[in-house]
Amino acid sequence: MFGCLSRLGRAISLVTHVSLAFAAAAEAQEDCAYRAPPPQRLAAAGAVEDYTPILRHCTRAGAASVALRAMKIGGEDLLLLADPAALTTRLERAACWSCRDIGDEALADTRMGRAIAQSAEAPGLAHRGFLQNAGLAHGAGPGVYVTGDLCPSHLPLDRGFIDRVASQGPHAPLALSISGLWLTHHFADYRWLLDRQARGDIDIVWINHSYTHPFRPGTPYERNFLLTPGVDADREILETERLLIANGQTPSLFFRFPGLISDAPLMQAARRRHLISLGADAWLADGRAPTPGGIVLVHPNGNEPYGIRLFEQDLARGTLPRPFEPLTEAP
Repeated sequence: MFGCLSRLGRAISLVTHVSLAFAAAAEAQEDCAYRAPPPQRLAAAGAVEDYTPILRHCTRAGAASVALRAMKIGGEDLLLLADPAALTTRLERAACWSCRDIGDEALADTRMGRAIAQSAEAPGLAHRGFLQNAGLAHGAGPGVYVTGDLCPSHLPLDRGFIDRVASQGPHAPLALSISGLWLTHHFADYRWLLDRQARGDIDIVWINHSYTHPFRPGTPYERNFLLTPGVDADREILETERLLIANGQTPSLFFRFPGLISDAPLMQAARRRHLISLGADAWLADGRAPTPGGIVLVHPNGNEPYGIRLFEQDLARGTLPRPFEPLTEAP
């Protein structure tokens, strides 16, 4: 009897030890994650200091990840990490990880590396002097990938569009292409989006849509948008990331060119920063109907109400393929 009790005691001790180990690991992981409090007012991009593009293989307690950016916030060293299989990103404390520099070839056989390379090589429509809708435009899912572009605008966010996406169920997936100038001029709408996300109504993937999103009406496309003379593609990409991080969110691996206009050097600029160039095969306002696997594009920034109306009609008629798919599952 005493032997049984002894064995039982050892078993209980082992279970307790394992439980404590798991609890300690979970606590360590929680300590490594960087989560900024919800912003109460607009923070300047300068709150994120020493923002540097890198490519490093990082390990910690048997886990591995890829670091794409290094930075300081409040004097603390942080990393923007990517999961090369899930195509997700997160911010973590650099002190938790042991990292070494790698080259692009180290990503070649990963889902992330393939998605970046394939999107950079997807030509879209080649015109003289520019490319139109180059990049990833279609996914493999049976439903659609709903994306909304937040270009600079004097008009408020179409909150009704967000409500209709949220009506599809809790944690409805939505990808929003955010420009820096939209965020700086629409902080109240941005904070409202964060509140909807915190409540579990929507799950937002933040697509980089450039900082200034230059556009000059009447100017030929080969000299417009990010092809405007003097535009610094690196600054357009990195400053948007800094601003988003400064205001409590995490940039994704996706980049959408303003106007869906680019050229070969711009495609390579996105590739160099390890971003997946994103197009759309269903820009609703341009008359492109959504199909299964389609990346749907609308503008909930108030500038394109016609596309929003078409989205609502398709949703009401049941002609919009379901379910709404997370963008990270498209490549």
